[in-house]
Amino acid sequence: MERNGDASAATAPIISSSSSPPPPRVVLSPCAACKILRRRCADKCVLAPYFPPTDPAKFTIAHRVFGASNIIKFLQELPESQRADAVRSMVYEAEARIRDPVYGCAGAIYHLQRQVSELQAQLAKAQVEMVNVQLQRSSLLELIYNMDQVQKQEQDNMSFESNDLGFLEDNSNTNSSMLWWDPLWT
Repeated sequence: MERNGDASAATAPIISSSSSPPPPRVVLSPCAACKILRRRCADKCVLAPYFPPTDPAKFTIAHRVFGASNIIKFLQELPESQRADAVRSMVYEAEARIRDPVYGCAGAIYHLQRQVSELQAQLAKAQVEMVNVQLQRSSLLELIYNMDQVQKQEQDNMSFESNDLGFLEDNSNTNSSMLWWDPLWT
């Protein structure tokens, strides 16, 4: 019976004579790591900031590969400013190790590097094709320009033919009814 009375006294708010209400009692659920390890989550739990209770899979994956004691030791050795990055890295490496037990994240890096080199080769090939197309285009434009110039020269040569007297005659505007010897007046 004393236990029951002690428990109710511990959970009941303490009423003080001051007019301000007592601070609300915050009940935090244990972090995902402490839940999985089935232990009490202390106020200064090293794992709590990095493994929230809403994401237990994150700790499960890291725990499966590295082990809880190794994770705790590793985090305690690091300065607090680097811990969040270290946890992200551990979780990534653990996920990669689970996906590819032989190569882990090194295998993922290798595949990404191979993909980058293949894409670079494709890009180089496309750039060469672009240069070839531009050269073909400029050659074609030059050819068209030259053909146009030749055609204009031929037209100019044909428009001025020499007549029997050695004079040049403009045949571009020739009218069959009118010859150069016809008088202009009648």
